Amino acid sequence: MQTSLTIFVTVFAGLFGLAIGSFLNVVAYRLPRRISLLRESRCANCRSRIRWYQNIPVVSWLALGGRCAVCWDRIPVRDLLVEIGTGVLFAAVALGVTVSRPFDARPVDGPQWFGTPEYWGVLLTLEVFAALTVVLTLIDLDTKRLPNAIVLPGWATVVALILLTTIATVLMPQPVPEASAMAGPSGAGTPAAGIELWMPLLRALIGGASLFLFYFLVRAISPRGMGGGDVKLAGLAGTVLGWFGWGELLVGAFSAFLLGGVFGVVLIALGRAKRKTAIPFGPWILAGAWVGLVAGAPLSTWYLSLYS
Repeated sequence: MQTSLTIFVTVFAGLFGLAIGSFLNVVAYRLPRRISLLRESRCANCRSRIRWYQNIPVVSWLALGGRCAVCWDRIPVRDLLVEIGTGVLFAAVALGVTVSRPFDARPVDGPQWFGTPEYWGVLLTLEVFAALTVVLTLIDLDTKRLPNAIVLPGWATVVALILLTTIATVLMPQPVPEASAMAGPSGAGTPAAGIELWMPLLRALIGGASLFLFYFLVRAISPRGMGGGDVKLAGLAGTVLGWFGWGELLVGAFSAFLLGGVFGVVLIALGRAKRKTAIPFGPWILAGAWVGLVAGAPLSTWYLSLYS
């Protein structure tokens, strides 16, 4: 039963991701150009209207051979790759959340994890973060800007989802450990358990504020090396990372600079950039955050074990 649920959620998330990827392509193209997102889709070359059946994610691009149905101008292959990439990312997130257990505050495992407030909260929050990752990476690579119109509402949405998940978790009846049950309804440990349920939210707020402040100080010291959008995006990433744990936060923050530094060195070595060449840092903040989410806990545990 659990296997079938995992497959269903993963496939559904992947298909939904394809549709989201198509929308993110539109946002990444129109927002920097100040084109309304509500305007009908048109060919960038001949301005002809794109019919709904010519706008089906992946399928339409392949059926049309990557060309406009009217003028036969090429449709960027990036559009196809973004749709596929977003679908894969959404499916990977759904699979990871379904088969793993990010939080240990509630003593539930296996099938009991699926369908809990934490499960749906984590799934929805990470899918939103995945969509933000794709669209902000595209825009930053194209324009070297991280628009407030996406970063700030995205950050507010993540905070709201974390808050709602926490409230739903607190209100949901909690399994009572055997020792506490023997002590009666007022047994020791009940208040502590309640406090524990609020800790991820507090950690998320601290994580977001910490990374925002750190990047703010870096920008104050070296304005040319850090943009204002990077500062706000760091706060968003820190909020997500802090929700999952201190290890995820530290590894994610460090990984951003490591990945960005390696990328810069490679570009310089290939002659594609110089030491003072501006390189978009937003994609590396986001990539580092995903490294922290996936590997932060085991890496931090391994590192601490070296000193135990």
